[in-house]
Amino acid sequence: MKNRKVVIFLIFVLVLFTLSSFAQTKKLKTIGHYTFARIRGNIPTQEVMKRLVDRYAGDIKYGFDLAGCGDLYLPFIEQLKTATFEEKSLPVGDKLMWMLFRSHGKVKIVQDIEWAGKAPLEVFAFNVKKDYKNYEFVMPRPCGNISLRSITSLELPPAVCAISVTPAKVNMKDPVTVDMSGTQLAKSMEVDVIGPDGAKLTTHALTPESATWQTSFDKPGNYTFKGRAMNPDGKPSTNPCEATVYVNAPPTCQLKTSCLPCKDYVGRPITIDASGSADSDGKVFKADFSITDQAGNPVDSFMDTEAPFTWDKIFDKPDTYAVTVVVTDDFGAVSEPCRVVLEVTQKRNFISIEGGPFFARGSRGTYVSAELGWLYWITPGKVDFTVAGGGAISLKSDPWNSIFLGDATINYHAGAFSVGGGAGFTTAVKDGRDADFELVGRLGLDLFKSWKNSGGLTFQVRWPVGSGRTFEHNHKFAFGFRVLF
Repeated sequence: MKNRKVVIFLIFVLVLFTLSSFAQTKKLKTIGHYTFARIRGNIPTQEVMKRLVDRYAGDIKYGFDLAGCGDLYLPFIEQLKTATFEEKSLPVGDKLMWMLFRSHGKVKIVQDIEWAGKAPLEVFAFNVKKDYKNYEFVMPRPCGNISLRSITSLELPPAVCAISVTPAKVNMKDPVTVDMSGTQLAKSMEVDVIGPDGAKLTTHALTPESATWQTSFDKPGNYTFKGRAMNPDGKPSTNPCEATVYVNAPPTCQLKTSCLPCKDYVGRPITIDASGSADSDGKVFKADFSITDQAGNPVDSFMDTEAPFTWDKIFDKPDTYAVTVVVTDDFGAVSEPCRVVLEVTQKRNFISIEGGPFFARGSRGTYVSAELGWLYWITPGKVDFTVAGGGAISLKSDPWNSIFLGDATINYHAGAFSVGGGAGFTTAVKDGRDADFELVGRLGLDLFKSWKNSGGLTFQVRWPVGSGRTFEHNHKFAFGFRVLF
C-alpha cells in the first residue's frame, strides 16, 4: 500500500516537472545545428528570398501551420518577394516567439525562445503586414531558420467613404436607393440627408454588412446625402463623400371652358382648355380629359399629346357634366386633377317659317300658303309644341277667297321623322261658307339639322269639326317646306 502511494506521488511530481519544463522559455545558446535552409557566407537578401520561396514554399507552409499561423503564410510569401531586408544583431536575452527549423529532415517548430549565446545573434530581419498588424520575422544568417520575433499593432488608417444615390432624378414618393457598399476600412457608417432648404432632415446609420438604404420624398427639390465612415478605432473618414438627388416637381393643371354655363349648347362645340397648365422644372407632356354625366357615368375621354392641350367637345344631349383633366410632365409626374362642372342646355325655342301649296277640297280650291310660328321643345329632340299662323292666297277667282289659318300641334320626333296632331282654325274658303274649327295632323321629314336651325318637308291635313261637315267635302291638306331658326 505504501509502495503504491509512493509511485503515485512520484508520477505527480514528474507531471508537474514536465509541465513546468514546457512552460519555461527555451534557452538557445548556439545556432546552426538544425538548419531549415543552410546559407553560407554573406549572401544577398534577394537570393535568400528566392531560395526560400522557390525551393521551400511547401515546407514553409507546413511550418506556419505547426506554429498556428497558417493565415500568415500567403502574406509572408507575397511580401517576402519585395521585402526590404535589414541586418540586425539580436542582443543576448532577446526573445523569439517561435522558430521554424529542420531536424532529421523534418520541419519542426520550437516556441518561446531566448537567445542565450555568448555574443549577439546576427540575423536578416523583415516585416510582414496583415490586418493592421506588423509581424517581424528574422532569419539567423548561418542557418536560414525562419523565426517570428514580434507582433505590433499598426495605426489604423481612416476609413474611405463612398456613397452613391440612384436614380439621380425621381418623382415624389418614388424610392431612392442610398448605397455605401463601396466604403473601405469602415466599422460603421452614417449618412445625413439635407433638404432643399439646407436643413438636415435625418441621419441614418449603416454598416458594411448592411450598406444600402431606401427612402423617398414628398416635396420637390435638390436633396443632398452627406456620408461619413468610422474605422474600427472610431476615426472618421476625411475624404469628400456626398451625393445628390433631384425630386421632380409635378405639373400643375389649369382647366377652363369656352362657356360656363353652356346655355343652348347641345350640338354646339365647347372648347375644353388645359393650355394654362404648366411645369416648373420641365414641360407638360400630355393632358388626359374625361367627362362624366350627373349620375357619374363615363361619357367620353380624350388624350392630347400636343400643345396647346385643348379639346372641342360636342354634347348630344342636355345634362350637368363634370369635366376633369390630369396633366403629365416630361418626366412622368402627374398633376392633381382639375375639375369643372358644366350645365349644358339645349335650345328649346325656335321660330318657324313654313310654306307651300295648299288645297281646300269640296270645291277643289287651290292656294299657296305661308305660316309663321313658334316651336318649343317639351322634351329636347323628342317632343315639341308648335303654334303657327298665316294665310293662303287663292289661285282661283270668285267665289274662292284668300284665307287666314292657324294651328297648335304637339309632335313626336324619331330621328329625322316626326308625327303630330292638334287643333286649327281656318276662315271661310269661299262665299257662303263659315270659318272652320279643325283637327290638324302633321308629318315631317328633316333634311338638315343643327343646334341652331333645321329644315325639312312637311305634310298637313286638316278636317273640320262640326255637324254637317263631312271629311270628304271639307278637308284641307298642304305640302310644304319648313325652316326652324
